Amino acid sequence: MFENLKKTIEVIAMMPVSEERKEILKSLVAFIQKKADEGERINLNFICTHNSRRSHLSQVWAQVMSEYFNIKNVFCYSGGTESTAMFSKVAETLRNQGMEFQQLTHTDNPVYTVKYAQNAHPIICFSKKYDDAFNPVSDFAAIMTCSNADAGCPFIAGAAQRIAVKFDDPKSSDGTQEMNNVYAERSLEIAAEMYYVMKSVQ
Repeated sequence: MFENLKKTIEVIAMMPVSEERKEILKSLVAFIQKKADEGERINLNFICTHNSRRSHLSQVWAQVMSEYFNIKNVFCYSGGTESTAMFSKVAETLRNQGMEFQQLTHTDNPVYTVKYAQNAHPIICFSKKYDDAFNPVSDFAAIMTCSNADAGCPFIAGAAQRIAVKFDDPKSSDGTQEMNNVYAERSLEIAAEMYYVMKSVQ
């Protein structure tokens, strides 16, 4: 992994995860553990309303932490109840925390590659609906990262399991002096929980 990212993960490793959040994350740990025990592909689809902030942060950090803890066959995706664009501050935040971004397209909904190690396959990020052809169509965990998506999607076709792991939206800080700090904190919070999840898998 890139040196700056490893330094960020050293900080993340020291961040506490509350007992309440561990209880919420228990179902996600169990899903991954079962698939790992059976030697099956582990598909995780992180879903939020606009697929612009929390779902992308969750997708990227889950993939990074699965690699960090050497959990094989983990494939992370994201989607929304509608597509918009990955918010630029998300890319900036993850870049500041040690990852490398490349913008492949210059449209209203850009496609980015995210690298966390020199020779690792890049993570592909762009906004899309949760059932977009890019995402798995069956046997995946649908991880609902916001209450609006959880309430707005009573049924996710093809999901083997639906798991609610909700995070506060950093969008509330957009345009304020606290914006950079809020996005950095939310990213690290999500990273700490994905660290805990992947560390818990045996």
